[in-house]
Amino acid sequence: MLRQVPAEVRAATEALWQVDAAMGDVVARATQPALAAIKLAWWRDRLAELDTGPAPAEPRLQAAAEHLLPANVTGAELAALEDGWVALLEEHVDAARVAERGIKLFRLAARLLGADETRTLEAGALYALVSVVRRGVLELLDEAETYAPALVRQRFPQPLRPLTALAKLATRDLKQGAPFEIEGSPPRLAAMLRHQLTGRI
Repeated sequence: MLRQVPAEVRAATEALWQVDAAMGDVVARATQPALAAIKLAWWRDRLAELDTGPAPAEPRLQAAAEHLLPANVTGAELAALEDGWVALLEEHVDAARVAERGIKLFRLAARLLGADETRTLEAGALYALVSVVRRGVLELLDEAETYAPALVRQRFPQPLRPLTALAKLATRDLKQGAPFEIEGSPPRLAAMLRHQLTGRI
């Protein structure tokens, strides 16, 4: 996705994705949900503190301070991504919270791209839910499928396509089902290229 992002916002977009991935890694490596929740709370608090003080000596936090704050993305907005990850640590996963994380993430990414944030709502929700399904949380599959019909009728504008290409891959995953294609496989790259050319999911 980053290769399709304009050079002037690539560092900021990468910083945004790295923040989200850092919290995702906490969940992926969790052996004790309570401990993982504490680690996620650390990320949430440190991100929120970026609005009022310097970043700690943590590369992803420093990148957020350097590239995202000047781009009108606040630490509080980044901290809000945490709830969608902590939802995965609970006994019954709240699909709405997972979807909301995707909506928030895509809104911020669209802002960096200088594009209409409102066009990304369903795409962000679908991406977040399917990415979690790919991690093995298969009970969210039905919820993910509710977002796909609204997307297949849309043609996304060029500035949004680096972002909405991720939703294109999510719809591909829904059609295929498990076992899912490997990230970066030739068919997935071809699907992203078609989306870049046509804007259609």
